Amino acid sequence: MTSTATTTALSGLSGDYVLDVAHTRIGFVARHALVTKVRGQFNEFEGSVHIDAEEHSRSTANVTIKVASIDTRNRQRDEHLRSGDFLAMDQFPEITFSSTGVRVTSEQTVELTGDLTIRGATNSITVPFEFQGGVVDPFGNHRIGFEGSAVINRKDFGITWNAALETGGALISDKITLEFELAAIKPA
Repeated sequence: MTSTATTTALSGLSGDYVLDVAHTRIGFVARHALVTKVRGQFNEFEGSVHIDAEEHSRSTANVTIKVASIDTRNRQRDEHLRSGDFLAMDQFPEITFSSTGVRVTSEQTVELTGDLTIRGATNSITVPFEFQGGVVDPFGNHRIGFEGSAVINRKDFGITWNAALETGGALISDKITLEFELAAIKPA
């Protein structure tokens, strides 16, 4: 079977959606030792989106991420990131995001503002998203995709561990780029 309809604009997307975990990536990038980047992602999360295409202010998004699922392709580094030096997984097993506002900036772009809670500290962030399109899949589900990124300061969330380099500077950047490649499904 092939898909039967495609959407390229935000209008007409009203409804309730759930994140398609198998086709979604929630990741991050940090500068390491001033010369390279470390990329990682979270493999366990859930989320929901309510889109009101007529009254955007009534749209909402919520995401819960399991800290234990952090994956940088290095077991030792992942264990350190789960520890009290970084995400303090035993005390704070989840990272959450709850939207507080939506601003549509064009037919393909939206800014999503919300409360991001990491390690018990909550800060407001705004993530600009680009709508990647929508389609009805072979199973009759409406699928939509968004991509976006935002930069946060990890110290704003109580993540302060670092190590000085002999040549000056710090081992890990304070600024962390959050990356979102989201696929959501509105069941038929």
